[in-house]
Amino acid sequence: MPLPRRLVPLVLATAFPLMCGAALPDAHAYGRLPDRYVVSRALGVLPEGVDVRPDGTLYVSSDGTGALYRGRVTAPRLRAFHAEGALARGSSRGIHSDGAGRVFSVGAGRLTVHAPDGRLLASVDAPDGPLGAPDLNDLVVTADAVYVTDWANPVVLRASLHGGHVGPLEPWVDVRGAFPGFPDRYWLLNGIVADPEGRTVLVASNGTEAVWRIDAGTREVSRLDLGDASFGADGMVLHGRTLYAVLNYGAPAGVYIADLDADLRRGTVVHRITGERFDLPTTLARHDCRLYVVNSQNDEPPGTPPYTVTAVDDPECGTAR
Repeated sequence: MPLPRRLVPLVLATAFPLMCGAALPDAHAYGRLPDRYVVSRALGVLPEGVDVRPDGTLYVSSDGTGALYRGRVTAPRLRAFHAEGALARGSSRGIHSDGAGRVFSVGAGRLTVHAPDGRLLASVDAPDGPLGAPDLNDLVVTADAVYVTDWANPVVLRASLHGGHVGPLEPWVDVRGAFPGFPDRYWLLNGIVADPEGRTVLVASNGTEAVWRIDAGTREVSRLDLGDASFGADGMVLHGRTLYAVLNYGAPAGVYIADLDADLRRGTVVHRITGERFDLPTTLARHDCRLYVVNSQNDEPPGTPPYTVTAVDDPECGTAR
């Protein structure tokens, strides 16, 4: 039986070692917020992606079914978000919203965009990559583009954004040249973030156990220098010069936080949040001094309901960088 998708890098690590709407008021205005959110109690949901909007709306995607869920940071239970066509995709992973409230999500070979009321605004299929059919994993939305990682191919895709229109998904950067000799099929591209100006894109690679920096202007790819420790992140968030990442192999599972330099070329891990509160965490969102971490249970599908999101305090809150 093939290994679960999230456990593949455990084998690779041995075989191939690395040579924002209106702002929500302060949380204290609401009293105590939940420290756990129930996404669903239906068997096999396997939550994957998460996004929290500035107004406190919480979105979570399902890798197991393709469904999308929505709630509020003030309430412990999410409900199904009736997004047209999401279930037809069969799997939804990365999910993010933009300033207009549109909900972007990816899974299998498709990028979809939904209005806040669930109407399907755009559906864009990815082309096959150099190794075959796409398996889209995560995305980041900038002012003029959507960048998407492909778990099955060592390629970052890009779709232009112009006047509300989403262009075709096209190959943008083939990352293999940054690490010659590394097996093509084991790059396993995952989380992706960008600076606010869209000048720098950071991409996590499970297989290489590293984060890779792409200059959006030149498309030059280089390794983000975080020292000698394994840093094969799954999902990531970039807030200013602080990189928040979820690790679930190669190190104790949890949230790892790094302070980066002004050019986003190197950094230092300054916080590690681990422990039994997480159940194979996959990604996270940051909102109002809290981090919202998805417990995927993706290592033992279909997992055991309920499927949850854990909220923890952000130790970097109030640190200006």
